[in-house]
Amino acid sequence: MATPKKQYKTIDEYIAMFPRNIQDILGKLRQVIKESAPEAEETINYGIPTFKLNGNLVHFAAFKNHIGFYPTPSAIVAFKKELSPYKQAKGSVQFPIDKPIPFDIVKKIVKFRIKENEAT
Repeated sequence: MATPKKQYKTIDEYIAMFPRNIQDILGKLRQVIKESAPEAEETINYGIPTFKLNGNLVHFAAFKNHIGFYPTPSAIVAFKKELSPYKQAKGSVQFPIDKPIPFDIVKKIVKFRIKENEAT
């Protein structure tokens, strides 16, 4: 269950392509991001759900065993300690599907990204 190859126009279309349990996780993640960044615009960028506010804010995507969260390299560095239990790359973190998503950390990261984008 990697990210589908079809090009989606909306986040709703993207989420609808997954099994119910994944839809629930993606829906909650989307809700947490929207609540943390109510002014952000939803779009699809790079074929995945994206939130924009003064530029790209965060992206997310579903894969076979994890939810990818893409808040930029600066956010990964800033929250390195909090994200240490999760597999990370330069600008991303992987939240295992079989474990609870750390929505409190997601909220903090989104707020950090808002401030970062406002400063540029």
